[in-house]
Amino acid sequence: MSLQVEKLEKNMAKLTIEASAEEFESAMQKAYLKNKNKINVQGFRKGKAPRAIIEKMYGASVFYEDAANDLIPDAYEKAANESELEIVSRPEIDVVQIEKGKPFIFTAQVAVKPEVTLGEYKGIEVEKQEIEVTEDEIMDKVNKEREQNARMITIDDRAVQDGDITVIDFDGYVDGVAFEGGKGEDYSLTIGSHSFIDNFEEQLIGKTIGEETEVNVTFPEKYQAKELAGKPALFKVKIKEIKVKELPELDDDFAQDVSEFDTLDEYKESIKN
Repeated sequence: MSLQVEKLEKNMAKLTIEASAEEFESAMQKAYLKNKNKINVQGFRKGKAPRAIIEKMYGASVFYEDAANDLIPDAYEKAANESELEIVSRPEIDVVQIEKGKPFIFTAQVAVKPEVTLGEYKGIEVEKQEIEVTEDEIMDKVNKEREQNARMITIDDRAVQDGDITVIDFDGYVDGVAFEGGKGEDYSLTIGSHSFIDNFEEQLIGKTIGEETEVNVTFPEKYQAKELAGKPALFKVKIKEIKVKELPELDDDFAQDVSEFDTLDEYKESIKN
């Protein structure tokens, strides 16, 4: 792992953290082992498809999110210790480079304790400066905590909407023939994530649990599986579940769950101070 530290204005710093290609490959393998049972590949028993076959069908990016989530916490912790900065905030993470076979690079922007160099201070009158933290800044911090403490709930009384997390079964066909890697069961797909072929997710909007539908798409000209590149395909899809992310209520219970304070007002005041 390599680290670059850039000090910014207003007591902020940016850590640019680079994990080696080998470290990223290890995280990719963990992501494969975690997800292989969720993807069916024609010709293989469930969970037995080699990683190379899955990546050929869906692209290596199918494992990127879990690989990044596995790699970032430890890499950030090591970098924070190595930086010797007195960090006083949670990091704001931004992935800079994520590509199979290359180093994984991300940045972490943090607030740091101000550096103070004392000169001759006796007898000097200092006017106290008040640092004003706006309500928007407080709520930004609070809402980040809500996102981190959100839970998934199942929806059964409406159709699929943009942003929903669906669980689907699908079978894909090109020229009326099922193709290798075109079948999946209990696959979790976030509508609007663009993790599937363009225009696939949009065609699920408005569908309901238990509904079976047909989705028509065209594989990109530069698709990884050359035998499918540029070809129109039909997917038979069944909607099995609809889920949404539910944020915790903004109340005293929430404050007690995420902080040492008993009330929401006390928690917000602690952010302000």
